[in-house]
Amino acid sequence: MQIAKEELLHIAKLADLNIREEEVDKYISNLQDILNFANIVNKAPIDGLEETIGEQDNYNVFRKDEVKEFENNSGLLQNAPEQERNMFKIPKVL
Repeated sequence: MQIAKEELLHIAKLADLNIREEEVDKYISNLQDILNFANIVNKAPIDGLEETIGEQDNYNVFRKDEVKEFENNSGLLQNAPEQERNMFKIPKVL
């Protein structure tokens, strides 16, 4: 299936894209490549494959919010351009 110029311009209008006339052929080629790849994926053999969607039941797994001491704080602070009260000192961000 080939993409027609009119189809490309319609899609561009729906996506609120301003495509210049000299870019049309490039966009058609790129869109055609994408559609060709989608056809390859659609034709991939899936016989004998088991469904894996939802295989893991670990949804919204949370951990406790606990404060932990970093073991090598002095080593970490060696990278700080400035430090104050054993922490990185950064400029105010407003």
